[in-house]
Amino acid sequence: MKITVVTAVYNRAATIAEAVASVQAQSYASVEHVIQDGGSSDGTVATIERLANASTRLRSEADHGIYDAINRGITRASGEVIGLMHSDDVFAHDHVLAKVASAFGDPSIDGVYGDLQYVAADDLTHVIRQWRSSSYDMARLRRGWMPPHPTLYLRCEVFQRWGLYDTEMRIAADYDAMLRYFVKGGITLAYIPEVLVKMRVGGESNRSLGHILRKSREDLVAIRRNGVGGIGTLAWKNFSKLSQFIMKEGTSA
Repeated sequence: MKITVVTAVYNRAATIAEAVASVQAQSYASVEHVIQDGGSSDGTVATIERLANASTRLRSEADHGIYDAINRGITRASGEVIGLMHSDDVFAHDHVLAKVASAFGDPSIDGVYGDLQYVAADDLTHVIRQWRSSSYDMARLRRGWMPPHPTLYLRCEVFQRWGLYDTEMRIAADYDAMLRYFVKGGITLAYIPEVLVKMRVGGESNRSLGHILRKSREDLVAIRRNGVGGIGTLAWKNFSKLSQFIMKEGTSA
């Protein structure tokens, strides 16, 4: 089974090398790394070209934002399973994709996800937030539950049947897509109860008060259009994040 890892990137020369190296270090052999660059001008493309191996598929062209770039990457993927590696992120260890592949050994499974660590931008060992997920339960969606999007891997048929990311959304298209796949698609999910991805803090959704407000508005649109609730679901979704800052002993990198 081939796994395609899609990376959308634009002017991330400072971090893209670590993301690429993290994919290449995976012990699972059948991996394709599709990199969709938005026309970077800071040396990002040169860095990728220097590190590229036989599994790297790089394309650099103008796009209409991160979700458009991700969609372009997904349409270029040839793997039976597709997931994302953001240009600021790394896998938690070298056997993540092997564990993902093992979970997909069950033909009834449509998607696999795990836990996520938010780490300092300048120190991947400094854990700031710990996102422990849980086994999927439809009822949890109405309480604002969602799996960490950077850890989610889906069979390519999920995208083919239920569509890609809504590019009209600028921040919450991932949440909207997951709700669509889970609720309308009724897909079957498997949970790997360990950290799969380390994500640097400072993402698009928390960049400013304006971005936070826009994200909340888009989240509410996603909640309503996918039939999982309303304002109460949004409130629970935001409230549930507080527990991510309470880290127990043994959660450091």
